[in-house]
Amino acid sequence: MDTVTAWRDYELEAAALPGMPLGELEAAGPPSEAAARLWRSGARRVRLTGTTDLRPAANTEPADAARTVRRLCLVRELTAHAVYVEWELRTAPGPDVWQPLNHLQPPLALSGPPDPEEALRTWREEHYLCKCLWRQGPGFVQIRDRRWGELHRFTVDEPDYQEAIALLADGAPAAAVPAAILEDFRSEQLVGDVGEMVWWLPYRVRRWIQEAMAI
Repeated sequence: MDTVTAWRDYELEAAALPGMPLGELEAAGPPSEAAARLWRSGARRVRLTGTTDLRPAANTEPADAARTVRRLCLVRELTAHAVYVEWELRTAPGPDVWQPLNHLQPPLALSGPPDPEEALRTWREEHYLCKCLWRQGPGFVQIRDRRWGELHRFTVDEPDYQEAIALLADGAPAAAVPAAILEDFRSEQLVGDVGEMVWWLPYRVRRWIQEAMAI
């Protein structure tokens, strides 16, 4: 997936007006750079083609897993920029497998959970910007995670952990990450596994849901 279809407005009705469609735009390269480039181009609504398939059988080949991870990272980065993303998701069977992703822009269609319509309705109703984010401080990374309803806050000041986060930002083979660090991230559900690939779930804060306070 090297191109996406984009529009200048979030609302579907407004996107159909003259001058609003941007047509197909390039989305190649690192997902963070691709999302920033789309935002600068004026894209506020983006459509991804095909279905993002997280089932193990769909990601046995390294190339397939890498493509799936790149697509997920692009959705994550577009969500961080407050871009409305039209995408479709298929998960492995299970009632809760979608929940670690509930900080991402909800998909248009979801399959995999026993009751996909109910799961998608819950995802849409409970979604908001900055639900699971990280920000860079001087010598540390802070992660704020509200995917489970309560705030979980982590401060990472170990250099090797910060290096692992940078490596995982665009996805990486699990074997490339120190096992102890990866296990710590997995225990807090801060990473997602796709085949032999692992990717960083929180997005770096790009848009705050409230205006900055004036002091």
